[in-house]
Amino acid sequence: MLSGGKVGLRARHDDDIPILRAELYDDVVNSSRAEGGPWRPITPGSKDPRLVVDDREQGRVQFSVVELEGGTLVGTATLWGIDTHNRCAHIGLGLLPSSRGKGYGTDVVAVLCHYGFVVRGLRRLQIETLADNAAMLRSAERNGFVREGVLRSSAWVMGEFLDEVLLGLLAEEWKPDARA
Repeated sequence: MLSGGKVGLRARHDDDIPILRAELYDDVVNSSRAEGGPWRPITPGSKDPRLVVDDREQGRVQFSVVELEGGTLVGTATLWGIDTHNRCAHIGLGLLPSSRGKGYGTDVVAVLCHYGFVVRGLRRLQIETLADNAAMLRSAERNGFVREGVLRSSAWVMGEFLDEVLLGLLAEEWKPDARA
């Protein structure tokens, strides 16, 4: 397990799946905002790649996020689009509704940066998020990510086009203790 100040990132357990399905992916609005595509229901027991980890896939590493104190599942974190040639990847996370607003997002981003830069030897990490996602923007910027641009009207979400913000962080800019 990779540990931050408040949370740990560990392998996905079978008993995490029903909780993540019910609290993140069955929520039409949340899922639509997070996925970059239209919501669709997930059949129980399906091998949906958002939930069931394929350890053979090299371009994506999925974690379950747990509280360090007590081990309670609080969400999911992913390093995706891993490009070993250009040494870059994207960061994504989703926190259960009851776990939001507690500083976990900032800690998850910090742990994913450690994993990307130290464990995987990447040079660049990137985050794309909806422009109105203040929590993710704050978590990224507290970890040193820089706003690199706005993708205007690039996301179709629940009947309207929304802007996305592109943020980047280079290994040489990263400060492991930057989170606040």
